[in-house]
Amino acid sequence: MKVLGINGSHRKGSTLILLEEAFKELEGFDTEIISLCDYTLEYCKVCNACKRNGGVCIVKDGYQEIEEKMKEADAIIVGSPVYFGSITGMLKTLFDRSRTLRVNWELKDKVCAAIAVGATKHGGQEHTLQAIHAWALIHGMILVADSDPTAHFGGAATAKQVEDSFEIDEWGLKTARSVGKRVREVLTMLRK
Repeated sequence: MKVLGINGSHRKGSTLILLEEAFKELEGFDTEIISLCDYTLEYCKVCNACKRNGGVCIVKDGYQEIEEKMKEADAIIVGSPVYFGSITGMLKTLFDRSRTLRVNWELKDKVCAAIAVGATKHGGQEHTLQAIHAWALIHGMILVADSDPTAHFGGAATAKQVEDSFEIDEWGLKTARSVGKRVREVLTMLRK
């Protein structure tokens, strides 16, 4: 089974580190983490071409590669830093473009989990997680969060950049690992 991680950050920093932490719990699965900063994504123009032509977007850019990776995945873990209390604009663009996948319900019944990281303890992580949850639910995905021993809404961390490295709180790292653990548990149950 394949698990795709999507780093919704505009850089490869604390969000990527947290995704990598979650993926430590997914040994034995086919895994891949992509960073949206490696792709060019145009905004969805709501032209409805994808609805008219069976889910194919007429805008050609990096989205098509990401779309294929999402189709191939059995589970998707989405990570985002908190930007003004929510997900990044780049991640919102990906979510908007994913209308193509909803035309034929191609993400339905895939497992989805979320990770968010902010600069302060109450910096908007739960709102960011909820934005990712809303996307997953609109696609009919199976939404999971972190589980025991943390059990909240997903991975939620605080991070501080110190020169070229990041200091991430230990509880946040633990919630990320718990997300990976829960995705592994649910995929294992579904595999039976």
